[in-house]
Amino acid sequence: MPKNILFIMCDQLRWDYLGCYGHPSIDTPNIDALAARGVRFTRAYVQSPVCGPSRMSFYTGRYVSSHGSTMNGAPLNVNERNIGDYLRPLGVRPVLCGKTHMAADREGMARLGVDPHSTIGAAVAECGFDVVFRDDGVHTEANWQTGTYNRALAARGYGGANPWHWWANSAEDADGTPLSGWLMKDAEKPARIDEDASETAVTTQHARDFIAEAGDQPWCLHLSYIKPHWPYVAPAPYHAMYSAEDVVAPIRHDDERVDPHPLLRLFMTERKASRSFARDDVRRHVIPVYMGLIKQIDDHIGVVLADLERRGLLNDTLVVFTSDHGDYLGDHWLGEKDFFHEPCVRIPLIVADPSAAADGTRGTTCDALVEGIDLLPTFVEAVGGEMVDRLEGRSLMPHLRGAEPQSWRDAVFSEYDYGAMGLRRFTDRNSDDALIFMAMTKRWKYIAPLGFRPLLFDLENDPSEFRDLGDDPAHAEIRAEMRERLLAWALRSHQRTTVSRRSVDEAVGEDENRGFPVGYWDETDFDDPANIPRPHQVEGS
Repeated sequence: MPKNILFIMCDQLRWDYLGCYGHPSIDTPNIDALAARGVRFTRAYVQSPVCGPSRMSFYTGRYVSSHGSTMNGAPLNVNERNIGDYLRPLGVRPVLCGKTHMAADREGMARLGVDPHSTIGAAVAECGFDVVFRDDGVHTEANWQTGTYNRALAARGYGGANPWHWWANSAEDADGTPLSGWLMKDAEKPARIDEDASETAVTTQHARDFIAEAGDQPWCLHLSYIKPHWPYVAPAPYHAMYSAEDVVAPIRHDDERVDPHPLLRLFMTERKASRSFARDDVRRHVIPVYMGLIKQIDDHIGVVLADLERRGLLNDTLVVFTSDHGDYLGDHWLGEKDFFHEPCVRIPLIVADPSAAADGTRGTTCDALVEGIDLLPTFVEAVGGEMVDRLEGRSLMPHLRGAEPQSWRDAVFSEYDYGAMGLRRFTDRNSDDALIFMAMTKRWKYIAPLGFRPLLFDLENDPSEFRDLGDDPAHAEIRAEMRERLLAWALRSHQRTTVSRRSVDEAVGEDENRGFPVGYWDETDFDDPANIPRPHQVEGS
């Protein structure tokens, strides 16, 4: 049984930008070696195609509509159990090095009188993690002082206002003038910092320091890299490791822009990232840097894994590698994320179980439909815990150890709240109904934006998702079937969070056996004569 868990997550890493997932030119030998030691899942999907909601699903094991953190910045309810609530009772210490995108429910904590500086308050505010180092990135001029990474840069001598932006995520011209990393035209230039001061390197070093000092208590280390998330800026030498010749052709078709779905049209036309990445020159300019950032992460993962091996910990550690969502990079004429095509909602997932029971699956692939919410149940089972009804995911342990699951899902689900997006202004949606839902089987992907017609893709005959069948009369029956599947999922029992399924099963019939025979006519209504109420015999009567 594994003693420790190394839970590695990248931010905005596409599933297909790794060597072991088939990218023809990117070099990721350490992640590829991890896949050779474990199971590579080929059909893994996130519960929302944006950072915060997706991550909250990873950390709670529950769908977005269950935990309620539906958009970036939306606090996770103080009553929602998190990774710490599940692992700490099992003797495993959850530790963070990197990003969570967690927003604490300060209002809920105040209502319950929870001091945010107390042990409980800190755990609630940080999604159950002990924070060694937190870097959620994207520091503005207004909030840069709050970031631990900015303080780390300042300690290294990178001064001025917001060193995260003006040093780590900016370049400079020949005269030394800073060039903002927000402008992608300068992406091919190196970041203004040394590689060992970059976000990836600093995150890695904090993780290595923790491992060196952790002692004997089992741990779950969430090594959570902010990259290759924008700004697309890489330190030397990673800024120049790839060129335009290494950029694969976009997954897109001219027909996709001919009378597209009205909401998808807005994602194409009203987002600057989509308009930029629709240009081939932008893709050739930016994607090599995106690849360089991935290569840098791979190198650092190699260092961490070598540390574990040198310390004799690798054979006691379950290692997981994944991402919180993908990046369109111009596919389907889109940039950024936020929608449900494969480049965005599908993620890499590699799990290496050190147990001897997993020897038969090493180096294999698994095409089962897997969701991000499956990782927390996997962690619980891996360290000897029992499954909890509140968790909506399913443990991956059968897939890791060559066993046939008693049952497995035949569909995955994802959802997105675009209520705060600027493009909502071009719709008639209000902040309560700017919602999109996805139900997907191995063949059909059904996307249902409230107030719009659905989209439908046949992944078997159209794996590139070029042809939207959402208004095709020939597929009306399939759409109806997928709609019913989505509604059945939406109406599932996911609010019964304080009573277990076992306790409910054990209570069946108690209403008939508690001495309150409501509505009975006479003694013949009782199945068990012992339950017939009888006059109490008073002593001496």
